[in-house]
Amino acid sequence: MIMAVVLALIVVGSVLFHLLNPWWLTPLASNWKTMDDTLTITLIITGIFFVGINLFVVYALLRYRHRPGRPGVAHEPESKSLERWLLGITTVGIMALLAPGLVVYANYVKPPQDAVVLEVLGQQWQWRFRMPGADGKLGLSETRHVSPTNPFGLDPADPAGQDDILIAEQEVHLALGKPVHVILRSQDVLHDFYVPPFRARMNMVPGQISTFWFTPTKAGRFEAMCAQLCGVGHPNMRAVVVVEDAAAYQAWLKDKETFAVTQRPPTGEGGQVAQGRALANAKGCAACHSVDGSTRVGPTWKGLFGKTETMSDGSTALVDDAYLGAFIRDPQTRTVKGFAPVMPKIPLTEEELSALVAYIKSLGPAPPPAAPQQKAQR
Repeated sequence: MIMAVVLALIVVGSVLFHLLNPWWLTPLASNWKTMDDTLTITLIITGIFFVGINLFVVYALLRYRHRPGRPGVAHEPESKSLERWLLGITTVGIMALLAPGLVVYANYVKPPQDAVVLEVLGQQWQWRFRMPGADGKLGLSETRHVSPTNPFGLDPADPAGQDDILIAEQEVHLALGKPVHVILRSQDVLHDFYVPPFRARMNMVPGQISTFWFTPTKAGRFEAMCAQLCGVGHPNMRAVVVVEDAAAYQAWLKDKETFAVTQRPPTGEGGQVAQGRALANAKGCAACHSVDGSTRVGPTWKGLFGKTETMSDGSTALVDDAYLGAFIRDPQTRTVKGFAPVMPKIPLTEEELSALVAYIKSLGPAPPPAAPQQKAQR
């Protein structure tokens, strides 16, 4: 009797939780309402089976419970009729679950001819984006061409790739109502590009190319995130997708650098800083070290140079050229207080190390300590 009551309460509580809870899907901002419909169908079918099976168990516990003085239930070793009914109902249920999902997925990976191409490159722990230039097509890429200044591995000899638009910052813009064909690649480990309001996501497997498409139907700023645990910086692997009208989109697009521009050799002190900025993006430093003062996995680079850091052992150190060079070369030697020792060794040439230090220095020295205020004398 107790088990029957408990099961009945679980069924009633589960149904009420679903009907009354506030955790519904985020508002839809793309053409993939069929994604929501598929989820709803799955929930309804599995819900019917959950309620039906548990209520049947409750009925059986009550109907056939042991009662003193009454004969037991006759044992029936096999029932062909019951087996046929169960087999038929289960088959129909599985087909109802699979069929809508297969149809939706087939459309999900088949973009329309007029879709704009957007390549997304995942790397611990940041996103990069590439779009075709004036010729309307992306250039060829190979892993042998990958370098700190060429993270996409574009072939320098391919003329189609010279005008490709490269976006290193964690924000990409899209035109409202224009289909987007997303091409996904990973540079290191398993990632997953996910924008919840678009109902659009796909795993990014190293060595493979995966695709999907969607049409943004609502203007606004939408957060993109990695939906696969990819390391210690995973929570910071976020970007912003801005959906706007065609005029604003074109205005944003025209100021972006092409592949040909990014391959020009740096010159002068400003060129060294630019090289360091490119290295910070290419090596994934920007995922753990912010440049705006915000807290991440590692210390912020804003105002870091000239600052006195406190180590986990209680000692202090002045952040100068020697400190930065030694710390980048072997980050496990000393640990800054309040931060976990998770930074890996990053192979860098002397030129690259100098450029990275120059970039950190360009973010400004630490502000001088405030002078103690003198009490006004009477």
